[in-house]
Amino acid sequence: MTEIILGTVGAIVIISLGIYAGKLLFVLMQQKARQQSARNKRIDSIVQSIQTIAFAMQQQQCNYSEGAIRICNLLKALPIENIPDYSLVFPQLHRLFDTIKDFPTHKERSALSKQEIRKQDRQREQIESEAESGIQEEIDRLKKFRC
Repeated sequence: MTEIILGTVGAIVIISLGIYAGKLLFVLMQQKARQQSARNKRIDSIVQSIQTIAFAMQQQQCNYSEGAIRICNLLKALPIENIPDYSLVFPQLHRLFDTIKDFPTHKERSALSKQEIRKQDRQREQIESEAESGIQEEIDRLKKFRC
């Protein structure tokens, strides 16, 4: 009689733990699906931003330096696994980014003299001019960019 009671209690415990484990697994699967959905939305948003900036650069609504800074940072922010080395895919854009990334901006720039600002603007424009043909080709590819 005791063996039957213990067997029944044991079976109830095992079934209960199995049901609980199943619920946890289901919750985990839902959570992963939500995370993947949010990740996909983030990727789509970043890709759309990259394409918009590339279009603005091509239409000369955004200068090459600003576009390079924005696009290179967006490429780094892509939440994908095995992210390719975009400096090899878009070398001209990354070369421009690497050249101008340390130029002062915002408060640092406003603290400079007008002469220093003009000097940096001329330097930046010269760099952009030298990179223009290569960047234009990369802009065409960036307008169609997909992960």
